[in-house]
Amino acid sequence: MQQYGLAIHTSSPDLSFAIALNMGDRRHSVWGLGRDLATHLHPYLAEFLLPQTWSDLAFLAVARGPGSFTGTRLGVVTARTLAQQLNIPLFGISTLAAIAWAERANIPTGSAIAVQMRAQRGEIFGAIYQPGETSLQTVLPDAVMSPTRWQQTLEQRQIPVHLLEAEASLGYTTPSLLDLAYQRWQQGQRPPWSETLPFYGQHPVVECQMQSAK
Repeated sequence: MQQYGLAIHTSSPDLSFAIALNMGDRRHSVWGLGRDLATHLHPYLAEFLLPQTWSDLAFLAVARGPGSFTGTRLGVVTARTLAQQLNIPLFGISTLAAIAWAERANIPTGSAIAVQMRAQRGEIFGAIYQPGETSLQTVLPDAVMSPTRWQQTLEQRQIPVHLLEAEASLGYTTPSLLDLAYQRWQQGQRPPWSETLPFYGQHPVVECQMQSAK
């Protein structure tokens, strides 16, 4: 049985999709669209999906942030709508986790991976992960904090931590969204579309509104 997974990443200036058949045969495309992302998301997605059809999809994955407020919201809303209409699971994957998984081969063996991203008001989005051969364990989930607090958090770790700074354009990490979602798929997880909410960090009111709309 063909089981394709499709990943959508809109949390940076890049619009990016990745699709794979049982994590084997895969395709990945990136467009640096910036503010034109909203205009091109749907037609580019329809074109990218070919020659597969919507009925070929077994699950969806989407970057849930942190990242661009507007881009993240657009991607999550699109993924939620598709998953609801297709009646398939939706995996909301941290943007920072996708970075960690994409860069894991460049990290010293045994080290944890800390990923940081600039936030507003001089604060930092940060998370820490422990990579394995086939999985990524969350040590510290996505959080927003001051640079001082973040530095203290890193210094308190009992194991070596390799620090990564998120790039402005993150389309290259979209295959990692698919990998991390597929790991959960293999574990038997089948989350409904309603469980995936965007992580804005500094916009709790909007998050609450999304939560109440479930």
